[in-house]
Amino acid sequence: MKSVLALVFAITTLHAATSTDWPRFLGPTGAAIVAESKVPLKWSDSENIVWKAEMPGPGSSSPIVFGDKVFITCWTGYGDKEGANDMSKLTRHLLCLNRADGQVLWDAKVPSAVEEDPWRGFITEHGYATHTPVTDGERVYVFFGKSGALAFDMAGKQLWQTSCGTNSGQRRWGSAASPIIHGDLLIVNANDESQTIFGLDKQSGKVAWKAEGDFGMAYGTPNIIKRDGVDDLVIAVPQEIWGMNPENGKLRWYAAHGLTGNVSPSVIPGDGVAYIFGGFPATRSVAVKLGGKGDTTASAILWDSNSSSYVPTPILKDGHLYVINDQGFAICIDAKTGQDVYRERVIIGARGGGKPFYASPVLIGDKLVCVSRRDGAYIIAAQPKFELLGNNVFDLDKSQFHGTPAISGDQLILRSDKAVYCVGTK
Repeated sequence: MKSVLALVFAITTLHAATSTDWPRFLGPTGAAIVAESKVPLKWSDSENIVWKAEMPGPGSSSPIVFGDKVFITCWTGYGDKEGANDMSKLTRHLLCLNRADGQVLWDAKVPSAVEEDPWRGFITEHGYATHTPVTDGERVYVFFGKSGALAFDMAGKQLWQTSCGTNSGQRRWGSAASPIIHGDLLIVNANDESQTIFGLDKQSGKVAWKAEGDFGMAYGTPNIIKRDGVDDLVIAVPQEIWGMNPENGKLRWYAAHGLTGNVSPSVIPGDGVAYIFGGFPATRSVAVKLGGKGDTTASAILWDSNSSSYVPTPILKDGHLYVINDQGFAICIDAKTGQDVYRERVIIGARGGGKPFYASPVLIGDKLVCVSRRDGAYIIAAQPKFELLGNNVFDLDKSQFHGTPAISGDQLILRSDKAVYCVGTK
């Protein structure tokens, strides 16, 4: 009996997340916060780079880290370079890198299962690998839009593939939300593909539940937020925020927030409160009290503000929300009142045009790392007084940086359309 218990303990320990793991989009809790790390906050092509790994193609997803492995997605075959005009050759890649030196351990290739949205318009802004993988230490899960959700073992063997719909939104922008894990379920926001949120059995890929509805352009990654000992699956969609039972997808409560158009940032968890950012053509932000039953709008809306973010998800620290937005401003908002504490321009006229930030900021201790698309990473003090501490640029990489960095121990993993970088001290 003792030997059996020892084996169970060893297996459990093997797959348990550690403080150096960053297993999903925006980190272990979806808050993009690391309390303590010795990541150097100054880097360049030749300074504080542990390794650099060239990618077979571009991508807008973020890296994740588990144990000694880094996982990242990209795509090739169509739209990734000049003359790549044959959609039938579109292929997604899930790559596993050695965390120690960046060597590619394996490259799982997934041909496009159906015809995709064509390479034009806003698709060219982010491409066909926008969803960040998630891992439980036993398997790695990806969502590839119309090609569905897939599971791989840690050696790169595909275990299952499940379609989550093959439709397109009216604007044909593609999709962006990343999958998350809750217990034995992989939860997928397939808004663009089927206007459905799926709960998939992570062992088999079979549909455990699905929540269908006409919820518009909701591009944010769902989050599990605990309140009063209860886990709520929380997602912001245009006009409303939903609190669902993650075990069966049933709606517990909802509140009308008034953000129209598309909602791209993920919901930010607070102490009994959720913060929502986004909207179009006007961006706004709203604080919503969690919980209740049915329509909670009358009592749930705590404040709303014109200060917001279009794509990046802000950071909550010590009663303040830190925003980096599509107009190039860094904004600090009092999380209790919704009032601006400061608003300072960081970028004036982004290189290459377009919105200057897609990646979300990450917080390391009391410093924010804000990766811009084309103008480097800005280091900003996470305090109610604006202080720009630095701007780190890879002069040899002129491609776009869309992914949110992952923090693993004293290293920062950062991706561009060309490469993955490990920032740290050798």
